[in-house]
Amino acid sequence: MGKENKPKREPGVCIPWEEKVKELPTISGDKEIVKQKWEDVDGLGYVYIWQCLLSF
Repeated sequence: MGKENKPKREPGVCIPWEEKVKELPTISGDKEIVKQKWEDVDGLGYVYIWQCLLSF
């Protein structure tokens, strides 16, 4: 039994900002605002997934 190569994720995170920013074009505005909005939306997705799992 070997270790699986799963990405390390913090609890409450689906796709970390460090991964997502690599997919985005160059951000010309305030990067901290974009980062905060991404983390807000990502956190809501995480909560939604858990709610669906626990509800059924």
